[in-house]
Amino acid sequence: LSAICAGFDGFILAEDPEVKAAFDNSMREIIAAAGAIGSPGVIMVPAFNGQKPCKPHTFETRQYLCEELFKLGEYAKECGTTVILEPLNRRECFYLRLVGDAAAICRDAQSEGVKCMGDFWHMQEETSDYAAFIAAGQYLQHVHVASRGNRKMPGEDGTLDNYVDGMRALKQMGYDKYVSFECGTNGDRNVTVPAAVELLRSQWKLA
Repeated sequence: LSAICAGFDGFILAEDPEVKAAFDNSMREIIAAAGAIGSPGVIMVPAFNGQKPCKPHTFETRQYLCEELFKLGEYAKECGTTVILEPLNRRECFYLRLVGDAAAICRDAQSEGVKCMGDFWHMQEETSDYAAFIAAGQYLQHVHVASRGNRKMPGEDGTLDNYVDGMRALKQMGYDKYVSFECGTNGDRNVTVPAAVELLRSQWKLA
């Protein structure tokens, strides 16, 4: 299983103690399950836009997040897996939008169990796919891919679906982990899925 994407209750930056406790308990259950089935990590977002009340976007909140991630990361390490931070675009998340920022939080959390990822669709926030992945460095644990306009199968948005810049960075880094689809399709999946795989293979060669 390439990764477990969320599934927990609450959120880590909740101001409501009960919501935070729900996050802690459910997240730890999922982390334990991920380790038991051999999944490389559990993907999480610090807070979506609609999750309130949320701690303010301050330096103190960042410190708090790093401290909480250290605890989760150490637990994940004990379980044989990781916690993976996913940056999102600003329409979904104000708190964490850039891969480089996620990597810096991983660094400051000071746990080998805390990693980050990049999602080609959300990475419309980045000025460079290449720079984003290079900035992630040793903390890059997973990658999501989708078409870059409507979040469908790669190729369904035509010339927008160019992943070569990011792939070049992944090649240079020696990235050897998973790239998974996180998308739907507007067409017949028996046609669009093989076409997407072929597109990614051809661009990987080009990179």
